[in-house]
Amino acid sequence: MTVPLPTATTRWRCTLCGNLTRFDVTRSSKVVEYVHLDLAGEPTVEEREVVSETIESVRCRWCNAVDQVELVDRPGTGS
Repeated sequence: MTVPLPTATTRWRCTLCGNLTRFDVTRSSKVVEYVHLDLAGEPTVEEREVVSETIESVRCRWCNAVDQVELVDRPGTGS
């Protein structure tokens, strides 16, 4: 089950325990990075562009439920 990312007007909520704040998120990302190497060869990422990103699973930290997360409205947004 794919869980959408929260937006400015929504947030995640565990359907089993009601948790709103703690989740383990497993995601796959494809990124393009500009890496600058100093003279000693130490790399520093100076720019990062996310080309695509997929959330594979979301696990509740409180009750350990896997893929039991839904999007709900944030308080005060009136959505």
